[in-house]
Amino acid sequence: MKTNTPYQADIEETVKLFPPDAAEKEHFYENTGGRYENAVRIGEKRYFFSDPEKPFSDNLERKRYEKRNIKLAVYRALSDYYGRQMPWGALTGIRPCKLAYQELERTGEFLTLFNEMRVSAQKRRLVEKIVETQRGVYEKDDDNADFFVFIPFCPSKCRYCSFITADIARSGRYISAYTDALIREIEAAKPLVKKLRSVYIGGGTPAALPTAELERVLAAVDAPRGTEYTFEAGRPDCITRENVALLKKYGVTRVCVNPQTFNDETLARIGRRHTAADICEKYAMVKDDFSVNMDLIAGLEGETEADFARSVDAAIALKPDNITVHTLCLKSGAALKEETAYLDGAGVAAMVEYAHAALAAAGYAPYYLYRQKYMAGNLENTGYTLPGKACVYNVDTMEEIAGTVACGANAVSKAVFGGCARIERYKNPKDIPSYLAKTEEIVARKALLFAGEGGKTEKNGGKR
Repeated sequence: MKTNTPYQADIEETVKLFPPDAAEKEHFYENTGGRYENAVRIGEKRYFFSDPEKPFSDNLERKRYEKRNIKLAVYRALSDYYGRQMPWGALTGIRPCKLAYQELERTGEFLTLFNEMRVSAQKRRLVEKIVETQRGVYEKDDDNADFFVFIPFCPSKCRYCSFITADIARSGRYISAYTDALIREIEAAKPLVKKLRSVYIGGGTPAALPTAELERVLAAVDAPRGTEYTFEAGRPDCITRENVALLKKYGVTRVCVNPQTFNDETLARIGRRHTAADICEKYAMVKDDFSVNMDLIAGLEGETEADFARSVDAAIALKPDNITVHTLCLKSGAALKEETAYLDGAGVAAMVEYAHAALAAAGYAPYYLYRQKYMAGNLENTGYTLPGKACVYNVDTMEEIAGTVACGANAVSKAVFGGCARIERYKNPKDIPSYLAKTEEIVARKALLFAGEGGKTEKNGGKR
């Protein structure tokens, strides 16, 4: 969409909420001194919006409101033109709850803003419930930090996956060198943590590492006993009695067993090398010694609402401590992205609604959520927890209320300052060869980041 404002990227995010077509789109904005005037043209149809300027405490607040007003005007025009209301209205940021917390701190409530941005009543209630569930876990402190370790290897790449991962059959030659570099980074990074909140080993599929290499990583992390310590075992076909024994030995407290679906036909279709029976078998292997999280995806290719409902019911019957419901998201790097440019989300909203109702009836409460671009139905990913079982790492990461000391290829470290109002980031190289070549530079740059002397700086403000 053409515009005369500096908010081109924000406007394009709003445009992408709606189906792509050939209709030409233009936006013109003017501040007339007391009013915001927006003119939007979509094809031959024209829209005009005139809103009063509000009093602001500073110029930053004024610019935030101006951007929000422009995005809302564009959304209102597109919504009318296409005859569609989006569940999150004109909000395009990935962290709606973080935005809610900012409004709570600023005004004591967030519903006014969410109403203005046309967020549906259902999603407003979801955010309210998450804020409620996070009580006792949410802790905003510049000194707090979560320790993250990334293992990029996978046994194969699923068709929906866009993560930076390495097929172990093709990249196995890097495993030993990667482990060496990762341990070097871990040992240098541990002193950067002031107050440890949690440890998380993610991927990829960390359980795909050979047992000897996995033990080297676990020994290097050496997390203090009693710390929340999550291992994203991932695919059930990689969980073995040997690596489960190692997790117990090194004090891991939480394990992710991620089926995505309990339908065998879908598992085969998306490139998984296991069955629903394998999921149940591997869950039984870990459930007595660890808190367990399971992931499901709404909108997988070929699945009906009934298929997804069966998966939700199967997960609930196993009763893991956490169940996360993801909405299918197609990004660059996913095989499905090459075949599908836009996800309309027909039926996916019903899947998400079924999961929410079924999980609530089974005693689960939503405790974190995040959004991504190109999500089916412009929905969200939501984590649900049994009472007292919320994952600290997920809350800290989604709300950005603690630093992240991150190790491994493509890992992103974050340092927070000024009551978590300012974030500085440092991103490690994505590919394994570059990571191996730059390990010492990474160690030095990260030390500067947590000393407040390096990294990419940004204000800790959610998109609106």
